[in-house]
Amino acid sequence: MSDRIYLGLPGLATDVTTLKEVFRYRVNMYTIKEEREIEPETFAHLVSSTLYEKRFGPYFIEPVMAGLEKTPSGAYKPFIAATDLIGCLNFAKDFVVAGTASTKLYGVAEGLWEPDLEPEDLFETCAQTLLNAVDRDAYSGWGAEVHLITKDKVIKRTLKGRMD
Repeated sequence: MSDRIYLGLPGLATDVTTLKEVFRYRVNMYTIKEEREIEPETFAHLVSSTLYEKRFGPYFIEPVMAGLEKTPSGAYKPFIAATDLIGCLNFAKDFVVAGTASTKLYGVAEGLWEPDLEPEDLFETCAQTLLNAVDRDAYSGWGAEVHLITKDKVIKRTLKGRMD
């Protein structure tokens, strides 16, 4: 959504396409109106309110948001959040999961995640968590993409899973 905010939309493909455009439009309108870039927490509330508008006929997605939030001192701190399909926010300090393999993701993530991981260790934790869950959930697909967001750059890596 911006240089510091990434959005994952696991769910029904048509709803993903629709909401991607809705969020892009609303972020652009925010930027024009406020004359500044949207912060990750503000974006999370925008996602939540957009989903809640359709709570009686919800979109079938569970958004996951990650980014770097600017602190008053000018430093950046990690931000992660997720919502359910009607927009109930879940702010977390460690990790969030969503999608059909979410129950499998929790188990491995709880076992591997540690605070203050270095980028390579965090990538390895994400890779192992995703590949183990995808191998146990037929609906999840055959791989994953991992985006590591740092203050200087974004590292994108593609993971290939079993294809049997």
